[in-house]
Amino acid sequence: MQQDSNWPDFRGHKGDGFSGATDLPKEWNEKKNVRWKTPVPEHGWSSPVVWENHIWLTAATEDGKEQFALCFERTTGKLLQRILVFQNPSPQAFPRSNNTYASPSPVIEKGRVYVHFGTFGTACIDTRRFTILWTRRDLNCQHGQGPGSSPLLFQDKLILTYDGMDVQYLVALEAKTGKTLWKTPRNTRFSNSDGDLHKAYTTPYLLKRGSQQELVSVGASAACGYDPGSGKELWRIPHPGFSNASRPISGNGLLFLNTGFNRPELWAVKLDRPDGPTPDDVVWRYTKGVPNLSSPLLLEDLLYFVADSEVLTCLEAATGKEVYKERIGGRFYASPVYAGGLIYLFNERGKAWIVKPGRTLNTVAQNELEMGCHASPALCGKALYVRTSTHLYCLERV
Repeated sequence: MQQDSNWPDFRGHKGDGFSGATDLPKEWNEKKNVRWKTPVPEHGWSSPVVWENHIWLTAATEDGKEQFALCFERTTGKLLQRILVFQNPSPQAFPRSNNTYASPSPVIEKGRVYVHFGTFGTACIDTRRFTILWTRRDLNCQHGQGPGSSPLLFQDKLILTYDGMDVQYLVALEAKTGKTLWKTPRNTRFSNSDGDLHKAYTTPYLLKRGSQQELVSVGASAACGYDPGSGKELWRIPHPGFSNASRPISGNGLLFLNTGFNRPELWAVKLDRPDGPTPDDVVWRYTKGVPNLSSPLLLEDLLYFVADSEVLTCLEAATGKEVYKERIGGRFYASPVYAGGLIYLFNERGKAWIVKPGRTLNTVAQNELEMGCHASPALCGKALYVRTSTHLYCLERV
C-alpha cells in the first residue's frame, strides 16, 4: 500500500495532523456516507491507528482492572480481536470524568502494533498472529489523573514518556524485544513540592533541525530537546505550565509548543541557533483561548487550533498576530487534521466542522454523529476513521 493508505500515529506519519488522503466525504450523519459503524467495547480515549486492512485501538474496563488491544477489519468494521493485555487488581484511581485507563494511542508499523497504558504497562503485538511478543510492567510513575502520553517510534526504538507526580523520565525500548536502550530522568528543578505541578501528558515530537533529528518533549516547567539515539538532553526552555497534553509541531524555522494547564500559552521558538534554542529564542507568546488538550495545526504561514472553550483561532505563524478568532461551539479535545485542502474538526458533542484554510473563517460543512470525540480521527485512503465515546466509524463517500 502507498504511505497515505496507512495512519501509524495518532497525528499521522509525521505527527503533525497532515494526510495525503483524497476524495474524503464533506457531508455525513448517521445515515449518510457511513460505510460502517461498529460498537467499541469498554472505555477509552485512544485514537485509531491504521495499517493495511487493520485498525487498532486500546480500551479498558471503567475501573481499570482489565486493559485491551482491539483490532477491527478495515473494510467491514468487524471486531477481529479483543486481546486482554493487562490485568490490574488495584489500579491507581482518578476521577473517571477526567480520563480513562486507555487514553494513550497505539503506534503501528508493518507486522507490529505497540500499545501503551502508562504506568500499567506496554506491549508489542504481532499483527499477523495476534500474539503478544513482549510486555514491560516495570516502568512506573504516579500519573495523578491517569495515563495520557502516547508512544513514538523512531527507527528501531519505541520511546515512552513518564511524567508523574513522583518521578519524571523518558525511556527508549528496543522495538523488537522491549529491552531498555536508554532512560533519561527529567533534569527539572521544580520550585514547588506539589506533585500535581510536576506531571505531564504530552507525546514527544520528532523535530528535524539541520541535518539531525531531535526529540522534543514538553514536560512540566520545561520543554526539552533530546538525542533520540542516546537520550541525551540537548537543550531546555523553561515555561510556567504543567499537565501538558498538546503535542508540539514545527515549520518555517519555528517550533510551536503549549505550556500546559493553569493558563496555557502557545509559544513560538526560533530554531536557528546551532546548539539548540534557548529561552531568548521565544519570539512570541499567545495567551487567549489556547487549548489545554488538543494540538495545533500549521498550514503554510498560518497556525490553527481549537480549544475546550469552543473557539477556533487562526494566527500568523511568524508573528503570533491574531488573524481571526471565532466561537464555533462545543469543547474540543480531538486535534485538528488536514487532507485534500480542508481542515477537519471534531468536538465532544458529536459535531464536526470542515473548514477551508485562509485568513477568514470559511466553513465548508457542519456534520453530526450521535456521540462526540475525545480521540483524534485517522485519515487515510478515502476514509475518515472516527472513534466516538461509543463507536468506531468509517466515513466514506457511499
